[in-house]
Amino acid sequence: MASALGTVSAIERKLAALRLGDEGSRLRTNVMTHIAWVPEQWVEAAEDVLAGLEDRHPSRTIVLFPESDGEGLEGKVESESFPTSLGLMICTDTIRIRLHGTSAEHPASVVEPLLVSDLPVFLRWRGAPPFGDPAFEELIEVADRLILDSTEWPGLPAPYARVAEIFDRITISDIAWARTSRWRPMLASLWPQIATVKRIKVTGTEAQAHLLAGWLRSRLRRPIGLEHEPSDKLVGVELDGDPAPFPPGDPPFPADLLSDELDKLTRDPVYEAAVLAAVT
Repeated sequence: MASALGTVSAIERKLAALRLGDEGSRLRTNVMTHIAWVPEQWVEAAEDVLAGLEDRHPSRTIVLFPESDGEGLEGKVESESFPTSLGLMICTDTIRIRLHGTSAEHPASVVEPLLVSDLPVFLRWRGAPPFGDPAFEELIEVADRLILDSTEWPGLPAPYARVAEIFDRITISDIAWARTSRWRPMLASLWPQIATVKRIKVTGTEAQAHLLAGWLRSRLRRPIGLEHEPSDKLVGVELDGDPAPFPPGDPPFPADLLSDELDKLTRDPVYEAAVLAAVT
């Protein structure tokens, strides 16, 4: 049972008690620390994705729920078990913390004592990042990789310029970019005909449209016009008015997208070039 905990020390004691209580029957395994910053409007979507990850990435997961009212924090620690072929149970811990007032403004002091030593730290930021905000700045200093989804952002493509400003500070993944992964190889296969394209039309989300246009501009190294037809998923691309072939396979589920990004540690220069070209 999860219990309410009011300090970081109390959370640490709870984690220690869970480890001692296993008595060797369950193997506590971590390959990373996964931090999720989840404002109120993203709670349901975030919980659905976390449930879908289950045993794919044994990790210490720290879910932060920022709240402007009150002070201090309220934490809960939950343990999940998954069977192995050796008959042992792999256990992972999920720590959910409601951050109030100054705790929400300065979350690093809450997170840092809970990190697993010598393991990579991934930060999943739901919604538009508040670039320059103390909470955002503190957490990207703590993390090794920042996972965003620019589908969730208003005012595109302008925010991509702010993303480009932090490329040298932290490795970045964008789930909106990952959702174009089936389309980019298909479009590249149209070479050399695609070399002369002047305009691309994308039926999909605004993020997918700007990222595909940026990708094409960066690959061809010249201006490419963009027309966007809104859709909640990427369902079509036209090049100078001609429909491109539909790529094989099915779109991945949200949990699959996040799972794939949690497997990556290095920078993606093709994505970075597409972001830069999306705002030029």
